[in-house]
Amino acid sequence: MAIAARSASLASTVLSAGKPASASSSNAPYTANNLTDGNPGSYWESANGAFPQWAQVDLGSAATVEDVVLRLPADWGARNETLSVQASTDGASFTTLKASASYTFSPSTGNAVTIDVPDTSARYVRVTLTANTGWSAAQLSELEVRGTAVTTPTDPPPNPPTGTNLALGKPIVGSSTEWQYVATNANDGNADSYWEGAGGQYPSHLTVSLGTVVDLTGVVIKVPPSSAWATRTQSFELQGRAQANGSWTSLKASAAYTFNPATGNTVTVPFTGTAADVRVVFTGNTGSGNGQVSELQVYGTPAANPDLTVTGVTATPASPIESDTITLTATVKNAGTKPAAATSVNLTVDGTVGATAAVASLAAGATTTVSASIGKKAAGSYTIGAVVDPAGAVVEQNESNNAFSNPTRLTVSEAPGPDLQVLSISPNPANPAVGAPVRFSVAVKNRGTTAVGVATVTRVAVGGGTLDATTPAIAAGATVTVTTSGSWTATSGGATVTATADATGVVAETNENNNTASQSIVVGRGAAVPWVSYEAEAGRYQGTLLETDPLRTFGHTNFATESSGRKSVRLSSTGHYVEFTSTNAANAIVVRNSIPDAPNGGGQEATISLYANGTFVRKLTLSSRHSWLYGNTDGPEALTNTPQADARRLFDESHALLAQSYPAGTTFRLQRDATDTASFYVIDLIDLEQVAPPASKPAECTSITNYGAVPNDGIDDTDALQRAVTDDQNGVISCVWIPEGQWRQEKKILTDDPFNRGMYNQVGIRNVTIRGAGMWHSQLYSTIEPQNQPASINHPHEGNFGFDIDDNVQISDIAIFGSGRIRGGDGNAEGGVGLNGRFGKNTKITNVWIEHANVAVWVGRDYDNIQELWGPADGLQFSGMRIRDTYADGINFSNGTRNSQVFNSSFRTTGDDSLAVWANPYVKDRAVDIAHDNHFINNTVQLPWRANGIAIYGGYGNTIQNNLIYDTMNYPGIMLATDHDPLPFSGTTLIANNGLYRTGGAFWNEDQEFGAITLFPSTREIVGVTIRDTDIDDSTYDGIQFKNGGGNMPNVVISNVRISNSRNGAGILAMSGALGSATLTNVTITGSADGDIVKQPGSQFVINGGSSARP
Repeated sequence: MAIAARSASLASTVLSAGKPASASSSNAPYTANNLTDGNPGSYWESANGAFPQWAQVDLGSAATVEDVVLRLPADWGARNETLSVQASTDGASFTTLKASASYTFSPSTGNAVTIDVPDTSARYVRVTLTANTGWSAAQLSELEVRGTAVTTPTDPPPNPPTGTNLALGKPIVGSSTEWQYVATNANDGNADSYWEGAGGQYPSHLTVSLGTVVDLTGVVIKVPPSSAWATRTQSFELQGRAQANGSWTSLKASAAYTFNPATGNTVTVPFTGTAADVRVVFTGNTGSGNGQVSELQVYGTPAANPDLTVTGVTATPASPIESDTITLTATVKNAGTKPAAATSVNLTVDGTVGATAAVASLAAGATTTVSASIGKKAAGSYTIGAVVDPAGAVVEQNESNNAFSNPTRLTVSEAPGPDLQVLSISPNPANPAVGAPVRFSVAVKNRGTTAVGVATVTRVAVGGGTLDATTPAIAAGATVTVTTSGSWTATSGGATVTATADATGVVAETNENNNTASQSIVVGRGAAVPWVSYEAEAGRYQGTLLETDPLRTFGHTNFATESSGRKSVRLSSTGHYVEFTSTNAANAIVVRNSIPDAPNGGGQEATISLYANGTFVRKLTLSSRHSWLYGNTDGPEALTNTPQADARRLFDESHALLAQSYPAGTTFRLQRDATDTASFYVIDLIDLEQVAPPASKPAECTSITNYGAVPNDGIDDTDALQRAVTDDQNGVISCVWIPEGQWRQEKKILTDDPFNRGMYNQVGIRNVTIRGAGMWHSQLYSTIEPQNQPASINHPHEGNFGFDIDDNVQISDIAIFGSGRIRGGDGNAEGGVGLNGRFGKNTKITNVWIEHANVAVWVGRDYDNIQELWGPADGLQFSGMRIRDTYADGINFSNGTRNSQVFNSSFRTTGDDSLAVWANPYVKDRAVDIAHDNHFINNTVQLPWRANGIAIYGGYGNTIQNNLIYDTMNYPGIMLATDHDPLPFSGTTLIANNGLYRTGGAFWNEDQEFGAITLFPSTREIVGVTIRDTDIDDSTYDGIQFKNGGGNMPNVVISNVRISNSRNGAGILAMSGALGSATLTNVTITGSADGDIVKQPGSQFVINGGSSARP
């Protein structure tokens, strides 16, 4: 039986107004903050489809609770919600004040329910909801707790502005942040936490979004009340705007305000005005280098205004087929208190605008319907919705309730008839050499409802020519694989291969737009990258050429050693420049550079001027925030961000999209102008790239903007991204779309462990597809270093950005820019991991850019992590990866990874192995779960500042093929090793057709010298090794090195290998304690400082073949 609202006398004091509210879950933007904002038009909504849910308010201190009033928006239809009321003094242990019952919310009683509870002393009041007849989630607009407050000293001061503090818990952002003193501290209800802007960066500002237009009466600004916060004067102006895209106007002119601990370090500023966003603009602070705020309280009452909402969206026809033209109809209501001017409504399909319709002016309370055609849609399931007043032209009471999505997806069925589709293209051979003939197999499916009864032509276009294959009749739902009759001759760099089913158009298909598929094929060595690199020293320059010493000394602030080609150019004076003429068209630039650290560490930013053909283009912002690690130790976790004499990891990269495309033959110049203020600039290289326009959202994907994410606003979008991914995982949507824009992420995307196993949540996502508009366009970024965001980390090593992946996940065409600055030093701070987890089966990662992480990708979890979730990566594929500037590994295959591949990817400035297979023993069955049949193919590795270019530690069937490796600082270009306690090598390991240039180096106190290719049997044998068809040039020490260790290296096969210019070592070296043998066939060695083939005294290693061996 439902309980109606009671009419008994209410306690007069609302204890909960403006107090912090929280909830078990929220469906953004309908967050718990709306429960105490005094605006009945805003509301909280829990995650959909999951009961029970709770919402609670923290009264700040114990008070006598007498009544609870619950509200829903007044214009909502009647519904019943089943709920109970609990209270607590400590927020941990709750007692029931009112047992669970069903309550009726009716428009006839203002959609309000009053619950009389026993008078109880409590600080926390919670409502637990288990059912809602009006929606599949818990919903409340106001949680009013009424009763008697305990008399305490007045805070805010005795004369605060009138109205309610509407800023508490609302979205807030600062123009900058000093260390961990983030903007959200300034309206969290805790006067001891605070925001502080970055030192000296005036003017700075702190902006809070109230969520609705407010008639303002003033603000209260505090700094921590402790006597340790001595008297200070802060100068600031108060500004406001009515809409997020509106202009800022002054609410209170700039003035100096004194904060004194004797008066609670509190300043009250009364004024009147109207705004939805309020900004404090600081220009001075006598107590610090920028503005400081522990609490920003904004007082006032929601203003009378229109409030446009969409209450429903329908489709005509309701059950369309692919050949139907579909019309969407939206019902728009003005739920506000004033008339709304004419505007428009966007009709959306999976979050993308399909059509726009005009909306006439609406009186308060009035409703209208508008319609528009969205055309034809391919067979599939779609979320239809609408957004009214998308441009924000109408000032509303609530700007966050303009969107609506129909909870019932629109299903478009296939039209009757055949429909051919290309599923895949397979070259044979899969990785051809230049000049090799290549044939192609194409899988063609008839996804239609009737058979294709005639033979058709499947055509492959590649390298400017075409190859045909005859495709037989195909039954409905069947797939056939056909092979081209001719072949393509592979050319250097590769090509794009496009296959088209029914190329001659003999079949009348239900969908003629899905017959084509494309993929890349890479030929020769290295990745086929879309940019051209220009070395600074190879251009024209005015500045100082930096060249490394003969030993390529590392770790002592050696700029040239850490430079590509071991050379770079330093610009020290105004007018110095680096200039070059491009050979490719470009609309994007990347600059690998070094500028000084800040005097006390932490990095700084500085501009440099870009010119094209003598005309100023723009300033490029360079940064040292992620470079400059200090110390004279080689321990990976022992370096620090605190400045001292010896430094390493001196370079970082800056990138920018340009306003136009510049043709080949353009003269580009990077110049230090008078306004470019770094004391020096070291320019290493410049990449120029022609970036394609942002891709459009696929029909099957749903945008994260549907979940409340807003691009480029500096506010954390994690909640929206997580809810979209969870919906995809749960089958609510088909694909997550990350549109063009900068999206802030401060928490790893994962699956909430329902069993809370272990200290950390280490359950990844599964059965999810995430797509973006391109890595230059759809970019996730973090601003808070992982160690400063402990509440948002599922594990200290894994950080607060990126994705935790367990199984069957596809991610493509996005960038992940982390916030890491170190690997373990300074209090065991960690830089986070871009992608991590078990990865499982059928996971594919394509065209993802990862930068400023500790590790870009770590594949695998130990078996004892959560044993029931054990599932090593199998068939995992990476391609088109762009990994830059890490503090540890690029991609590491561990914990039994098998049958997996990294292909056609680029790595630069990694802080450990750029690519590695580690057959670690932390697996379920050490006899079975050995890393095997993993392949690193056609990758380019440059400038790893610690450890190897590519390494394999144990396992079998693993290969390193067709890669280019340049400029390792201190370790081999390629190493096979048994350190790090791997499971044994067995079977075969292949190193084939690689190019290694300027690799190897000295490490571990500069006492150990490593060859370009090194075999290091630290504890176990290394067996079954073949090294063939490889070029090794200009190695810092030896070309190939067989190192001392506790294991044997039997029967190594080396063939068709060219070793030249080993500048401080031998062509091939067997160290004194090396055990095993090698057979050389067609091995050419020239220009070695210590001889072609050298066996140190005492060595028992046997080398067969070659004519230059020394005893």
